[in-house]
Amino acid sequence: MTSHSTRKLHGDLPSASSKVASADRKELAAIAFERTRMPMVVADARTPDLPIVLANKSFLELTGYAAEEVLGRNCRFLQGPATSPTAVAEIRAGIADEREVDVEILNYKKSGEQFWNRLHLSPVHGDDGQILYVFGSQIDITEYRRIEALEASEHRLLREVDHRAKNVLAIVDSIVRLSNAEDPALYAASIQHRVHALARAHSLLAERRWTSISVEEIIRQQVAPFAAARASFSGPDIRLPAPDVQPLALVFHELAVNAARHGALAVARGTLSISWKPGPLGTGLNIRWQEVGTGIPPKSAKRGFGTVIVGAMVEKQLQGRIERNWGNEGLLVNIKIPADRSPSYDAPLDHAK
Repeated sequence: MTSHSTRKLHGDLPSASSKVASADRKELAAIAFERTRMPMVVADARTPDLPIVLANKSFLELTGYAAEEVLGRNCRFLQGPATSPTAVAEIRAGIADEREVDVEILNYKKSGEQFWNRLHLSPVHGDDGQILYVFGSQIDITEYRRIEALEASEHRLLREVDHRAKNVLAIVDSIVRLSNAEDPALYAASIQHRVHALARAHSLLAERRWTSISVEEIIRQQVAPFAAARASFSGPDIRLPAPDVQPLALVFHELAVNAARHGALAVARGTLSISWKPGPLGTGLNIRWQEVGTGIPPKSAKRGFGTVIVGAMVEKQLQGRIERNWGNEGLLVNIKIPADRSPSYDAPLDHAK
């Protein structure tokens, strides 16, 4: 095993053994070391760089190395580019302090394949208290780590689904509470159209696996049914995160419906121009909705329920600002949405009335 004297080394007594087994315990220990399915090595602590002096069959099978490629080498040959320096430092400190170490470390097989190693190191001292060897056992926990990662991913997915559900339910709740309830038939129709607008946005998100969606695509989806040939769209390719898509889709639906019923799209020569650009410092989103051909509205014009819903979506759901101005030619709406904001799916929306 080694040229060093082992007269001062005595192994630990078995926790349970018969007289017969006790007589053969050294040989049985050697058999157990070799035949166990747990990879094990022993390094010589009295030789510089702690070379491996014993390695069992399971260790060779796990790592893919032959016996001659292992003996005389420090175990660091199992480390690679993605091995954590923190884990390595923990191992070194434990060896230096002559104490037991338990650490999970990313190691590499001879083939280059990675595996997660639950490493246990234990110093072996002689009768005089001097450290003689370092015993190491390994457990391949790669599969366990994979399952753990899948469970964590599933947990994050469930939380995300929960957040999205709360967000959509808050929007639907605002639709129900803010829609005109004076006429039951009109009330049902207005809710139905708004829910359909949300459903179209939901389908778009589902097609893209709930990733970001371009602003132009959202606008065109909601506006095109009302203004196929009388609307122009211009702006850079800005993509919105999934939680912003449905609130903004409902905003454009309401603006388009209002334009079709009372604004530029309700008159023969009216036109609609929609543009967008990043906010200050290249963050957030600024949207400009310009209707031309409607003239100045009468002084008695009321704030409709669609306007209330637009305000609720922009100010509460998207935590932005909206400005409406009437010029000589028609309505101008400016919407500003900040980039950094906290989720607002649980914020009340009815105060926007």
